[in-house]
Amino acid sequence: MPLIFAKTNISTMAPKFSLNKNQIRILLLEGIHPSAVECFKKTGYTQVEYLKTALDEDELERKIKDAHIVGIRSRTQLTPEILRKAKKLFAIGCFSIGTNQVDTPAAKMMGIPVFNAPFSNTRSVAELVIAECIMLMREVPMKNAAAHRGEWLKAANHSFEVRDKNIGIVGYGHIGSQVSILAEALGMNVFYFDIEKKLSLGKATPCGSLQELLEISDVVTLHVPETPMTMNMISAPELAMMKKGSLLINASRGSVVNYPALAEALRTGHLTGAAADVFPEEPASNHEPFQSVLQEFDNVILTPHIGGSTQEAQEKIGTEVAEKLIKYSDNGSTIGAVNFPQISLQPNENKQRFLHIHKNMPGLLNEVNRIFTARGINIASAYLQTDSDIGYVIIDTESDLGINILDELRKIPETIRARMLY
Repeated sequence: MPLIFAKTNISTMAPKFSLNKNQIRILLLEGIHPSAVECFKKTGYTQVEYLKTALDEDELERKIKDAHIVGIRSRTQLTPEILRKAKKLFAIGCFSIGTNQVDTPAAKMMGIPVFNAPFSNTRSVAELVIAECIMLMREVPMKNAAAHRGEWLKAANHSFEVRDKNIGIVGYGHIGSQVSILAEALGMNVFYFDIEKKLSLGKATPCGSLQELLEISDVVTLHVPETPMTMNMISAPELAMMKKGSLLINASRGSVVNYPALAEALRTGHLTGAAADVFPEEPASNHEPFQSVLQEFDNVILTPHIGGSTQEAQEKIGTEVAEKLIKYSDNGSTIGAVNFPQISLQPNENKQRFLHIHKNMPGLLNEVNRIFTARGINIASAYLQTDSDIGYVIIDTESDLGINILDELRKIPETIRARMLY
């Protein structure tokens, strides 16, 4: 059965609401930056629960069942089973670049848009990659580990400047292109490979295949999403294609690299160093142990998924995702949702606004319109966007209807969710 939610309007016309702002419960997990809390509170949302950690499955189920909006980072997994128990949930915010921690197709078919922050930590990740590139080129990890053991390895052997070296970027999206800019500024020769045609920045040169990039690069850095296509895309055959003595950096997803194969390439000396910020299995909290096959190597930089963990990035992410969630709750805008048709609207304080989410079937918009016109209500405007699965309608009316009309909207075949904003 579809669920009905709405919120307050700042209009002075005293419209009717099915749910006021101070009744909307917001659950923020995993120590999301306080900038998100500030955004919600300054726009009138008072029921904000803020937790610094992820929750185990039982506690998550208990907390989320009363939440209308939930915000998570990378550790919380929102499965179809969890979502089905979140009866009041109408929006999800992933305060991160990726959204693979949420079953986004399942959320869509429950009428729940999922928002993220694809750009806010771009610079932070790019800076870490460049820093790791320089340290690996200078063998800093190995010399640092030796110094901690009381050994003095002062030598120029196997220590190089990054200038004039070839850096190969796999995935030329927002982060990959930022790495490209920084690397070129350091005098590196930039090559990249992407499955989609991308505009080169500066003097960056596209490669026709992954193999071509691997064969010419002194350092390879990965910036691809987690998909079936990228699963173990760097494994033993690809590592064998890389130049002897080259370096590998993975700040994308842990599933992209076959780490046992990488360990073997390091053990044989085919690669002289690597850096990994992401892993197939990561501890759920700072109190759990971390294990990796790469821990035996002094020439490998291991970091605990901190590519975007700077104060600047987290503050931007907190603000960006919170603002998207607020816009959706305030006026129905879905711009920035990864699993929903995109509609952008300004608040309309002089009229009532209704949202209707339904399975994408012919004739649904006519059914929605009929309910209003049968009452003699003038529809001031109607907006419809669809994808292959769902349709999303926003109706503005010149009316003063009560929430009873939502019962009729819910009876329309294939309805997923209906809301009256104001």
